[in-house]
Amino acid sequence: MAFHSKLLLLLILLLFISHFKYSQSGGIATYWGQSNDSSEGTLAEACATGNYQFVNIGFLSIFGNNQAPMLNLAGHCDTRPESNTCGRFSADIDSCQSRGIKVLLSIGGAKGSYSLISPEDAKNVANYLWNNFLGGQSNSRPLGNAVLDGIDFDIEMGTGQFWDDLARALTGFNKKVYLSAAPQCVFPDGNLTTALQTGLFDYVWVQFYNNPCGYSGNFATVLDSWNNWITVPGKQIFLGIPASDDQGAAGSGYIQPDMLKSQVLPTISKSPKYGGVMLWDRTFDKTYSAAIKGSV
Repeated sequence: MAFHSKLLLLLILLLFISHFKYSQSGGIATYWGQSNDSSEGTLAEACATGNYQFVNIGFLSIFGNNQAPMLNLAGHCDTRPESNTCGRFSADIDSCQSRGIKVLLSIGGAKGSYSLISPEDAKNVANYLWNNFLGGQSNSRPLGNAVLDGIDFDIEMGTGQFWDDLARALTGFNKKVYLSAAPQCVFPDGNLTTALQTGLFDYVWVQFYNNPCGYSGNFATVLDSWNNWITVPGKQIFLGIPASDDQGAAGSGYIQPDMLKSQVLPTISKSPKYGGVMLWDRTFDKTYSAAIKGSV
């Protein structure tokens, strides 16, 4: 009897460990910077909610191909280099990081002018990012002296060439640079596939909105696409969804919080690569992150 009791206890313990391992807790990421202080609040206010583990500042929308890099923070500040009014967010970045939140600069976006024309061009962009936003030094740091945690690749246009070179260059400095990517959920992504295959990306928040693989009444479509994305070499995969059904947030892909918690999260959280949820964006996240953070 003693032997069988011990065996039963061992089996129960193994089942518990298995459940713990494959039902992982995750975090919430969001994007900040594409509205103004009155509608989305300051960066510090976003972090003070306690709802996010990652905030992407968007966007560096002009760079590469011998262009002068240009930051676009909508109505938050004058991003022209000669104005230098965005440096006031340095204190906000420090405040976020003091809460354990990783703050990344998102490069690219749906609008702008950006491309890489060679490995050398990628290296030059990496040096610019390092010196102006990361651990390097420059007299013209657009966001002040705060040192961001990493770079987010939201590459939605171009040929997809040389982004792998940029990823490699960013991981070649003497301080850890976290890398994230925001591919479209259509698999494989036409712009970021080669970069993702490097295995250098810490976080991949897949955009399950404004795409045929986003939710439109059938969760099977979302889950099928998710199963494709967890095969990429990225360390953690996130489900990217709109934070509101407002058409300004995204044209499609919105999932009610209760439905996300009951129909989607229990399945995707079983993946060893599950990282959590990405919400687009802070402006539209009035209640969504608060509603799901206990279940993510």
